[in-house]
Amino acid sequence: MYNEKEFQIMKKNALENHIPIIMDDTLEKIKEILKEEKPKNILEIGTAVGYSASCFAIFSDAQIDTIELDEERAKEAIQNVDKVGVSNRISIMIGNAVDILPTLKGEYDIVFIDAAKSKYSIFLEEGKRLVKNNGLILADNVLYKGYVMSDYNKHKQRTAVRHLREYIKEVTENPYLKTEILDIGVGLAITRVTK
Repeated sequence: MYNEKEFQIMKKNALENHIPIIMDDTLEKIKEILKEEKPKNILEIGTAVGYSASCFAIFSDAQIDTIELDEERAKEAIQNVDKVGVSNRISIMIGNAVDILPTLKGEYDIVFIDAAKSKYSIFLEEGKRLVKNNGLILADNVLYKGYVMSDYNKHKQRTAVRHLREYIKEVTENPYLKTEILDIGVGLAITRVTK
């Protein structure tokens, strides 16, 4: 049984400190997906403070492997998932996902991408390798404040927007990938992978 109070404290702290966490409407959709798919294992790229990993543990029986680049944030995530009471099912790896992913051998039911937008294409390639046949790759933030589908071209976000457009192009045009892009939260791409 998880600790609801600690879970809400983690959410509140993340929001107050402007730490990007999964939005409520996106989470509702993911809850539905977890219910349907009944994953045994999930790989998350981008732990932040452990909020989404905790959600996955609460809404499913899966084991969760998650990767976080920022060491301080990862330490906070380790404390958070412990307080919430789900640490027995969450394994947090600290380091750069670009370096860690190629070393992983497992087959995951679901891969969840919510990290550096400029690396989404790399994460997709590794995700396709690591997800089981007919498994899912979920990518949060793919519409990025509406910039990705507009003619947005401001310098500050241009690189992130370009990389997300490349990600969307790959998941919608690759015949082995069946993708639905939902305009919820900041955009959620749900990709079914056929091998």
